[in-house]
Amino acid sequence: MDVDEKYFSNITSRERAIFEGAISMGALFHQFVGTPVNKSSKKSLETSMEESLKLQPAIEDVDVKIRFDKLEESMSDFDYTSLTGDMLDVKVYTKVKDVQATIRIEFIEELNYPLMYVEDIH
Repeated sequence: MDVDEKYFSNITSRERAIFEGAISMGALFHQFVGTPVNKSSKKSLETSMEESLKLQPAIEDVDVKIRFDKLEESMSDFDYTSLTGDMLDVKVYTKVKDVQATIRIEFIEELNYPLMYVEDIH
């Protein structure tokens, strides 16, 4: 079966590149926010998040950074905290045919919000 023809012929490659990155970013956010994390598990959590998203269609690469400053601010007396949206700085790179898109989430101080947006398309 030609999945592209059957399910995606009604949208452009540009729209599909954005779609694939956006649903992956939403999945990452809602799957991992709330995960217990501390300074020593930070890197392995970043890697797990990257590797899981790379399995999804059209995802070329993923770069996950958990902001150390936000992690440190949130640490409890029990030497861990739960991952929150303001700790995330993530880029998802997609490619559909000749279109590449970068979808990003980062905490925007002026908005006091972890904003997901289309950072680049080419």
